[in-house]
Amino acid sequence: QVQLVESGGGLVQAGGSLRLSCAASGSIFSINAMGWYRQAPGKQRELVAAITSGGSTNYADSVKGRFTISRDNAKNTVYLQMNSLKPEDTAVYYCNAVVVTTTLRYLEVWGQGTLVTVSS
Repeated sequence: QVQLVESGGGLVQAGGSLRLSCAASGSIFSINAMGWYRQAPGKQRELVAAITSGGSTNYADSVKGRFTISRDNAKNTVYLQMNSLKPEDTAVYYCNAVVVTTTLRYLEVWGQGTLVTVSS
């Protein structure tokens, strides 16, 4: 079993910053890509940012220049630093990871989600 636990969401004013964290635990051999997705009310879940085990990153156009994804492989943790937040960033943010388990199975795992609310 592998779990992802997110933290760091909350309420912030427009222009403010938040940092999300997501820690993976369980029967982990290695973790390939990790990422953050978000889902706003009435909208589909969308990719926000992703990072490979080697550190290559990919961002949605809407967050480029404002959000930064990073990871600590020793801690099996991924972070999302969100700056210059806008009301349209309001959503539930989900952590995602592609994990190789100790039995050498590939699993795609999701966190439970953390709510980010940006007030205008």
